[in-house]
Amino acid sequence: MTALRVDLSSPVPVYEQIRSQVSALVAVGGLRPGDRLPASRDLARDLGIAVGTVQRAYRELEASGAVTSRRRVGTVVAGPPAARTEPGDARSGGEPGDPAGGPVSDTGGLVEEARALVARAHGQGLDDEAILSLVRGALLPEQG
Repeated sequence: MTALRVDLSSPVPVYEQIRSQVSALVAVGGLRPGDRLPASRDLARDLGIAVGTVQRAYRELEASGAVTSRRRVGTVVAGPPAARTEPGDARSGGEPGDPAGGPVSDTGGLVEEARALVARAHGQGLDDEAILSLVRGALLPEQG
């Protein structure tokens, strides 16, 4: 699994940082259905955080359908959920800026387009937070 990182000085709670990173990895195929997540104790030790923080992130991921947890098996990435769109809604579930809505099983090249957008934005001097703000803004309904 790609290494997760947490920023203890960030205003974003650590459990949310973990949840959003795992959700993003699932969305772009960095984690595939059936992949096991590290045991909460192991991940907590590696990140230098409390076990309960990792457990909360895993519970939130399970509630969103991104993972399933079972005794003796651990926490594994769930199969791709069906697209969670409503008529007239271009999003695939979740709230604006919330990657927990889950991936659509066939992204039709969107991951590659997103990577190209990130590369272009970095090329123009934008940092990751500025790029995320642009995407969150694009998810908001148009005013007009």
